[in-house]
Amino acid sequence: MNEHILELCNRLVPQAYISQGAQARTSHEHLIKQLIEHRKLPQQGWDDQTIELLLNELALMDSNNFPGNCGVGVKSVKNCFVVPVATGMALVLCMLTLKLKRPKAKYVLWPRIDQKSCFKSIVTAGLEPVIIENVIEGDELRTDLTAISEKIQELGAENILCIMSTTSCFAPRAPDRLEEIGTTCKEHDIPHVVNNAYGLQSTKCTHLLQQAARVGRVDAFVQSLDKNFMVPVGGAIIAGFDKNFINEIGKTYPGRASATPTVDLFITLLSLGANGYQQLLDKRKEMYSYLASALEKCAAKFGERKLNTKSNPISQGKSRKYRV
Repeated sequence: MNEHILELCNRLVPQAYISQGAQARTSHEHLIKQLIEHRKLPQQGWDDQTIELLLNELALMDSNNFPGNCGVGVKSVKNCFVVPVATGMALVLCMLTLKLKRPKAKYVLWPRIDQKSCFKSIVTAGLEPVIIENVIEGDELRTDLTAISEKIQELGAENILCIMSTTSCFAPRAPDRLEEIGTTCKEHDIPHVVNNAYGLQSTKCTHLLQQAARVGRVDAFVQSLDKNFMVPVGGAIIAGFDKNFINEIGKTYPGRASATPTVDLFITLLSLGANGYQQLLDKRKEMYSYLASALEKCAAKFGERKLNTKSNPISQGKSRKYRV
């Protein structure tokens, strides 16, 4: 309420109550002012009343221009935006934007991961997947860098739209060697798109992304909202280290869609605050260590063993001697 309305309220209730109410509202508005002024996630999570106040104010102004810099995840990122589609379709948007820049290129080099949406995203974009089989190193499946280099020589760098790598995956597969792939992409002038579906919650995966961008090339990376921020399925974040290119991807999205994924993420981040989100990340690490210990005991009980997949910060697995 503005000052004039508060003065009118004095005719209805005593001044002391009006002053108390005004002070309470001012405390909420101060938090909103800080958020918009600094454009970063508050350290302490907000209460529901403050969040609802902000959302109502924005709705009354009919504004879609929500603050976008959350201050979590990959700190060196230059731009990001939320799309109301899942990870696979978000990858399609990235590849379609690259296709405008490289109209003659038709191949996507893809170190194999047994997950359908990645493969389908390449086909949906009208491109031809070139599957790079992984190599076994100990218990892990790792990126075959030699095979990637050979395919580049065979197909020609100008005919390759991008290399699509993966950070988060299921054991025994390990995250791709992002730094080496990024360096290869930079050397041959080939775009690099990263499927980071589960990886934003993992400090190891985000470190791989930043290192790959530092020593080589990462054009865009995509992560799922539900897997990283505990919101309903159906949203993704497309991010990158080139502000202009990420803006170009945003322009390829046709029409207007539901703002629900953006609002869900916005509310969740404000409710948690930076400290609350960091606590969840720390708790996930603790649970991961507990899972490793419990899985090792369980496997030994049945004459199996836990696979040594130290490179994978998301998933763990055990040996399997018998099939049912």
